[in-house]
Amino acid sequence: MKLSQFKFDLPLNLIAQNPTKKREDSRMMVINRKTGTMENHHFREILDFFNDKDVFVVNNTKVFPARMYGRKEKTGAKIEVFLLRELNKPNRLWDVIVDPARKIRVGNKLYFGDNDEMVAEVIDNTTSRGRTIKFLWDGTDEEFKKMLEFLGETPLPKYIKRKPDDMDRERYQTVYAKYEGAVAAPTAGMHFSRELIKRCEIKGIRFAELTLHTGLGTFRPIEVEDLSKHKMDAEYYKIDETATRIVNKAREGNHRICSIGTTTMRGLESSFTAERFLKSSEGWTNMFIHPPYDFSIADSLVTNFHLPKTSLLIMACAFAGYDLVMEAYKKAIKEKYRFFTYGDAMLII
Repeated sequence: MKLSQFKFDLPLNLIAQNPTKKREDSRMMVINRKTGTMENHHFREILDFFNDKDVFVVNNTKVFPARMYGRKEKTGAKIEVFLLRELNKPNRLWDVIVDPARKIRVGNKLYFGDNDEMVAEVIDNTTSRGRTIKFLWDGTDEEFKKMLEFLGETPLPKYIKRKPDDMDRERYQTVYAKYEGAVAAPTAGMHFSRELIKRCEIKGIRFAELTLHTGLGTFRPIEVEDLSKHKMDAEYYKIDETATRIVNKAREGNHRICSIGTTTMRGLESSFTAERFLKSSEGWTNMFIHPPYDFSIADSLVTNFHLPKTSLLIMACAFAGYDLVMEAYKKAIKEKYRFFTYGDAMLII
């Protein structure tokens, strides 16, 4: 398929700027792949579509405050530094994106904080905007981490046209986030409150956790018309024995397995056996799922409403069928569903 097939006109006022007051109060469109029907619900009703011994697979990655603002030595020019991942812990080496990139060269020093609490040196160019930087820090790992949290801000996507605040530190995160390493939240999971999870568990729905640290690659614009030529950035994932046991027991019993989010789905599809059972593994995945694709583990998917021409929309089309998803998006726009990170949910069954 071609990238241009995933273009649609999205009114900018439908891009949610804030989350709903309560997590589970977001709307949820339910799409049935067999019947082609679309129904309007609220996310708190999700447990009505699942039964005892069904499984929700969630991504327990945790977002860290990845966006920092520094000043360039001598000129004092303001530079945005977006931390992607730590390359070498003892040497404090990080893979970052800088903006404006044209001003930042190897050897430049960047100063962070009102009192220059932290200094970093640029030691390599990786891409047009990518750099490797070394933080010049003599304190402990714990002190370093605390300073990054103090100086960094919640990395809200640029489509949210406001500065992040204290509320975002909690809401741009799932309630089950555990392992820090993501620079973007697994947004489908943000609709779950602790109370809703408890209600699901009382009904007998099991939760299985995997980790996939969402990087900017998931959101990087696709720049090739032929989807088979698009290369995803690799993202770290880990699936442990506990998760495989829960998922495979459900598969053996013909119970439903629902992937909560596209990042979870990428993790599931990166590690399965020839018999299509989940297997525990750890590594890096650069899987890009686009139509046509035969899914191996999950038979249902929760995802948000995504922007045009994104890998997330393309995966949803691979799962539910291109025509059905694009028709659902037309309905969502007509009925003013909220799109993107803080937007509403879609359940595909």
